[in-house]
Amino acid sequence: MILGVGGDSAQLVVTPGDSRPVLIVTGLVQEARIAAGPGMTVICSSSDPRVLRTLLASFDSTSIRGVISFGVAGGLDPDLESGDVVVATDIVCGDRRWMAGKEFSHQVLSDADLRGRRVIRGSLVGVEKVIAARAGKLELRASTGASACDMESHIAADYAAAAGLPFAAIRVISDPATRALPELATHAIKPNGDIDLRKVLRGLARNPSVLKSLVSTGRDFNRALRSLRGCRGFLLSGGGLAVAEG
Repeated sequence: MILGVGGDSAQLVVTPGDSRPVLIVTGLVQEARIAAGPGMTVICSSSDPRVLRTLLASFDSTSIRGVISFGVAGGLDPDLESGDVVVATDIVCGDRRWMAGKEFSHQVLSDADLRGRRVIRGSLVGVEKVIAARAGKLELRASTGASACDMESHIAADYAAAAGLPFAAIRVISDPATRALPELATHAIKPNGDIDLRKVLRGLARNPSVLKSLVSTGRDFNRALRSLRGCRGFLLSGGGLAVAEG
């Protein structure tokens, strides 16, 4: 089942032997479609932290057995490339920190079909808006030491901790730390989490010079989605969940 603003819902199929599904938290509809399947309830927030908090505020935590943040992320570690996988050791946001499953990385390595992509364990930092500029990424890296940033993991971890639920996070680098996101790419998300192609085309018509950077961004994003599909196997076994503390 996929829950979100303007998104379609599919029937939830519960894994045999377990009466409750795992809640998968995503920001984009592409991520949600990859995650959807037996034993999963998927939330898609349209990359809007306010939407995600609203969805979770009305969600019955007793109906699930754990929470996993799943999707792409902005790179902060300059050594990481698009498609590289970050398995969260912890999530940081401001002065708060939530711990994630310790055995998660071993499970990802054994279950994933990453075809040469690098997998690391590292911190994720939660942000309330897209960090597009390289300077902003460098600043976050310096202040937190985190490997990547996203707009869902800190909210998902906080929800899990408040409910006493197990939590894990896996994020794939989409835009590396060494590359800035074009402004057009950061404003082209529909309310259902999909890409607004009309807005992209209108933006290109007004400013054709961004085409090269937009193509590079699209290539990075598609590479990240391929890696994310390779990581899907761990979802079926619960993703090495551990209780989040924050």
